[in-house]
Amino acid sequence: MTTDIQLPKVTQTRIARLAQAAGRSPAATLRFVLRDGFDAVERSIQENANADAEFAAGATASHADVMAEAQRLVRQGKRSTRAAA
Repeated sequence: MTTDIQLPKVTQTRIARLAQAAGRSPAATLRFVLRDGFDAVERSIQENANADAEFAAGATASHADVMAEAQRLVRQGKRSTRAAA
């Protein structure tokens, strides 16, 4: 069963703008908007764009660097715990 609905023009425009920003079709974007709401979809698209820009600018850390720092902090925490005991 298919149900046709007519969205207000302002809503259609908003969905089309989000779809273009996300690189999706308006129909696919509408599914996300219905599930999550406009604010969440807009925030998600903006966060993805920000992450893409950081990555393109080389402002990210590699997985190996992050893991090495995490392991260093865990070792440091263990030493601090032993010293306090």
